[in-house]
Amino acid sequence: MPTSQERPIRATGGCLCGSVRYTIRGAVRDVWACHCILCRRLHSHFGAYAACDPADLEIAPTNKLRWYRSSPTARRGFCSKCGAQIFWDGKGSDHISIAAGTLNEPTGLKLIKHICVNQKGDYYEIADGLPQAGQEPDRL
Repeated sequence: MPTSQERPIRATGGCLCGSVRYTIRGAVRDVWACHCILCRRLHSHFGAYAACDPADLEIAPTNKLRWYRSSPTARRGFCSKCGAQIFWDGKGSDHISIAAGTLNEPTGLKLIKHICVNQKGDYYEIADGLPQAGQEPDRL
């Protein structure tokens, strides 16, 4: 079985200033849009997240990555230099979510689902025809 370093790179990305960089060596889930109040406040609209197995994610050594416990069941990884929100890590989750906007293109991904639509802002409608769900038990 190949080691992590021997597996092909599927995606790369990082923050706005380049202080936090990552590599994914495994499957990357298509993008979900989360409309919960936490994502809306953090991203100033809604959050768009891809995801991967935590074992497939390699974060380049940095002293700029910080984690913020945003709820009792989740933490968010961000760059302490530029403030970019990069990761969402749910307690007991089998995946780690990655802010889709931090992925280098071409991603080959597409938006496939809206979650937490019961918390969406009152200033916009979701009219793209994609599946919509209220609060997801395994968010992002």
